Amino acid sequence: MNPSKQATPYLVAAASIIIIIAGLKVAAPLLVQLLMAFFIAIICMPSIRWMEDRKVPRSLAIVIVLAVILAFVYAVVALVGDSINAFNANKELYMEQLSSRVRAISQWLTSHGMAMENVNMTAAFEKADIMSLVTMVLGGVGNIFSDFFLIFLCVIFILAETTSFPAKFSRAFSNAQDKMVHVNNILSKIRHYLAIKAATSLLTGILAALALLFIGVDYPFLWGMLAFLLNFIPNLGSLLAAIPPVILALIQLGPIGVMWTGISFFAINNLVGNYLEPKLMGKMLGLSAFVVFLSLILWGYIFGIVGMFLSIPLTMMIKIALDTHEKTRWLGILLGPEEEAEIKVLPDNGNENQNQPEL
Repeated sequence: MNPSKQATPYLVAAASIIIIIAGLKVAAPLLVQLLMAFFIAIICMPSIRWMEDRKVPRSLAIVIVLAVILAFVYAVVALVGDSINAFNANKELYMEQLSSRVRAISQWLTSHGMAMENVNMTAAFEKADIMSLVTMVLGGVGNIFSDFFLIFLCVIFILAETTSFPAKFSRAFSNAQDKMVHVNNILSKIRHYLAIKAATSLLTGILAALALLFIGVDYPFLWGMLAFLLNFIPNLGSLLAAIPPVILALIQLGPIGVMWTGISFFAINNLVGNYLEPKLMGKMLGLSAFVVFLSLILWGYIFGIVGMFLSIPLTMMIKIALDTHEKTRWLGILLGPEEEAEIKVLPDNGNENQNQPEL
């Protein structure tokens, strides 16, 4: 066979992927809101089902869950909103204090025999514009809640639609039962990942806020909320969450405050991120470390900071979908960890509990 003809399908596939990525990038403002609503609905469904099992009417269960979501968002806005405004108002003062701290550190190093004549640390900090970086991080997190009203409406309609989804699904496909198994497999893994990630992120935020409150850093609950939200971003989130409180500790408390703040975040992230979270998730993630990092870059490029938050669930969806088809299973293996390439376990099609799709 002509080699050029063999390469044609791969070239077409590569071109199609590029076109799809470009289309997603253009439609990102709309798709981001729909994706957020979809994943929030996935998280809500177990609570609704739990209440239905205890004879609570479905409509009432949905209202209760939505009320809890509203209460959580209101608490976030009330708790963090004033802190963000106060931080922005004092940004210039903090910058002056930071410059003073840096000059003092430079003088201390010079007095101990280190040549600092050609190193202008103050100018370097001012050029880096550290406080603007902190404001940008806070602003990016705040953008997630800016379109909350539309996202909330989408969640309402998605939850209301789930009752009719099984019937529509069975009528839309001839082999609906087999497809339902794969749909449930995807949704179940995503739901478990989001639930565990939310719990560990909440624990991270609480521990960070308490540690900063004990150390004496300003706005501890703001930084705790930031640690909670950014912990959803794999690899880089915990590092980004530590930057603002460490800088503020340097401004307020000096090197000793920086040391204790850094030790606190290091200990919290190791306890939760490197011990507790892997122990709870096990091998459920099913993605290699390189794929996790690559997905963070790709989805962040397409959807911005929300894409970073949802990079793992989105990639998990793609991988499980690839695993379900014989022709694309090799791609799923490439996305998975090393041990998955040795023994490939397929979903059990005979499981009767997977006959109905679940959000």
